[in-house]
Amino acid sequence: MSAHIDTAGHGAHGHDDHGHDDGPVSHSTFKGYMTGFVLAVILTAIPFWLVMAKVFDKPNTTALVILAFAVVQIVVHMVYFLHMDAKSEGGWNLLALIFTIVVVVITLAGSLWVMYHMNTNMMPSMHDMKNMP
Repeated sequence: MSAHIDTAGHGAHGHDDHGHDDGPVSHSTFKGYMTGFVLAVILTAIPFWLVMAKVFDKPNTTALVILAFAVVQIVVHMVYFLHMDAKSEGGWNLLALIFTIVVVVITLAGSLWVMYHMNTNMMPSMHDMKNMP
């Protein structure tokens, strides 16, 4: 009979792993949280600067860039603070990430569509404002 001696402290064949991922960057460390925090601050500061400095001539371009930064920031929060990646929970976290991205895209696209149509159809034009008493 041969006995397996586990020197790593994770039980035989890694069954005591409890879903911890010790990959290249462990996100549940202070360094991982600080990386996520710094990325979140940068992804907030850049859109703020874009608006305040009026970098783009067209407001639509600014809005699209801000939306892109918002989507990237959501992914950063999910990876660094919620610890979602392709390996954890047997891939279920990746499925949740994909579902979240789909919901965010639908929500953002629908919100922009509704706001555009409300602006086009409900706001009085300047021509109509001149005829008002």
